[in-house]
Amino acid sequence: MTGRDSTNPAPGQTIQLSEEQLPEKQLRTVRSFVIRGGRLTPSQQYALTHYWPRYGLAASDHPFNQQTVFGRQARLVLEIGFGMGDSLVAMAAAQTETDFIGIEVHPPGVGKLLDEIHKLGLSNLRIYQHDATEILARCFADDTLDVIQIFFPDPWHKKRHHKRRLIQADFVALLSRRLKRGGILHLATDWENYAEQMLAILSANPTLCNAAGQGQYSDSSRRQTTKFEQRGRRLGHEVRDLIFVKR
Repeated sequence: MTGRDSTNPAPGQTIQLSEEQLPEKQLRTVRSFVIRGGRLTPSQQYALTHYWPRYGLAASDHPFNQQTVFGRQARLVLEIGFGMGDSLVAMAAAQTETDFIGIEVHPPGVGKLLDEIHKLGLSNLRIYQHDATEILARCFADDTLDVIQIFFPDPWHKKRHHKRRLIQADFVALLSRRLKRGGILHLATDWENYAEQMLAILSANPTLCNAAGQGQYSDSSRRQTTKFEQRGRRLGHEVRDLIFVKR
């Protein structure tokens, strides 16, 4: 980008970090997402232009500082891939004593969530528009987060695309390092074989313990319902939640 600090992108833009810049050598080189085309609504574009400076977070070498960003120390929840942000903004509005961070790569979802944050006047929600793997590697220290939640990540349902699924052993190891002791990793999916893969990978990580018991799925009523979940249920898909606790 010309004439702009590459660590502080313009609203609606993302930056690309080279693998050499990343401290986590085990990071996946296969992307778990494709940035799809889609027109921004006028309100989304306005939000990206006018509200990003207040609610957006830059991907940079500076570690995330909760006191600087939120002006307090509180329970800290990170959501990866919030989509259009409906369930995340509902959680932030209902739990004002908790601080929330959302990560999403798709501009329409970022714009919509920025618009909702502004309308509701929320002071406990901020956004990264970037690859979550790189944000976790660059911007967060170990033992920082109380909760990491990933609800209905792209299932990449064709077998040849399974390597693109976000939930892989190396990524889960990174998530676990960023969680505080006793912190929670909460996943959900409506694809049976992805749920089985998630369960196997999380169960194999020695730093994590299944809150529901070995080989069991958790109660989905503990979280906000998402639009992806509603669509999956309409299609007859069974929703499975996984809640693991850092030992």
